[in-house]
Amino acid sequence: MQSHSQTPRVAVIGGGPAGLMAAQTLAEGGARVDLYDAMPSVGRKFLLAGRGGMNITHAEPFDDFVTRYGAAGAALLPQLQAFGPQQVRDWVHGLGVDTFVGTSGRVFPTDMKAAPLLRAWLHRLRESGVQFHMRQRWQGWRDDALLFATPDGEHTVRADATVLALGGASWARLGSDGAWQALLAQRGVELAPLVPANCGFDVDWSAHFASRHAGEPLTTVAIVSTDAHGRQVRKQGQFVVTGGGVEGSLIYALSAALREQIAADGSALIHLDLLPDWTAERVADEVARPRGARSMSSHLQSRLGIKGVKSGLLRECIVAEEFADPERLARAIKALPLRLLRPRPIDEAISSAGGVRFAALEGAMLKAAPGVFVAGEMVDWEAPTGGYLLTACLAGGLAAGQDVLRWLGRGGESQGA
Repeated sequence: MQSHSQTPRVAVIGGGPAGLMAAQTLAEGGARVDLYDAMPSVGRKFLLAGRGGMNITHAEPFDDFVTRYGAAGAALLPQLQAFGPQQVRDWVHGLGVDTFVGTSGRVFPTDMKAAPLLRAWLHRLRESGVQFHMRQRWQGWRDDALLFATPDGEHTVRADATVLALGGASWARLGSDGAWQALLAQRGVELAPLVPANCGFDVDWSAHFASRHAGEPLTTVAIVSTDAHGRQVRKQGQFVVTGGGVEGSLIYALSAALREQIAADGSALIHLDLLPDWTAERVADEVARPRGARSMSSHLQSRLGIKGVKSGLLRECIVAEEFADPERLARAIKALPLRLLRPRPIDEAISSAGGVRFAALEGAMLKAAPGVFVAGEMVDWEAPTGGYLLTACLAGGLAAGQDVLRWLGRGGESQGA
């Protein structure tokens, strides 16, 4: 354990949810906190995520909640037990913002907005003494001092401890560009490559299909795919056809396994159930009914409600002989093969996977750099959308702040989180 002056100085680098929560924990634990960020203001990705409705966490049973983090769930469990979905809601309520649970189990602020929540949080942080330093891009170390590039040139900062909360490598224009990887690698920190998570995928659409259906949503469909353990997974929901592939919530929910399958096999084959609420027998019966002079497309629209992009997908993904054969067509409606070629670029992804491996950490501290702690998406975990990303970032920020306080000999207990 380190012994320092009565008011230790801690530098927090990164103004996203993990960094802000670390700053809150440290300030309330008695540290002097200086928060640095490369952007003109903090919480930019937080605000972007709230544009469609600020999803802060998820209200499903905790045991189910933890499984959403896949292989990293066991490593994250202590943090999530300390600051899980209910604690997130309590914390939001403590900032004067009410919440509600949507029909999907997702938890939102009552007004669905991110900005009021961020404003209230920043007000609390400033009242607790956190000092904010904007347009300060971290460049690593110089003679064991933190080195920053600013519009006015370089300068160094000495701190008793440092929390790095620099995010992953998605949406670089909002501040998280993954440049920290090279800086930590130079220090001997064990890293996993950053890869896209919650991302879309490329599909080799025909020009005809892409021109007619790009931007159209596929609602009430199911995807059957194979997970990393070779088990068949079925999920129902919706996604969107793009000019070059697919994206949207249902695709994002499966993206980790699909990305791994592509890395292993060169592509990933999924099967679409275009009518997930219909049995295979009912679909077969309706397709086989006499259609008279009607075309098969008109027959499908009349009997099964298949039209638009769903009809286009059938034409795109099976050959003409299958489309004309009622038995084979019925099977295709329930299990339409679609090959995904590659994930979309990481900068387009909602989040990223990879980063500092858990083996490189002692708690939240880097084994290769004592006194340097990491939190949030810098660490090698991933989660689907639905409040899981934000919850783990907040929990990780709290854990990093507490670990710093313990390392500084101040007990590690935050009074306000």
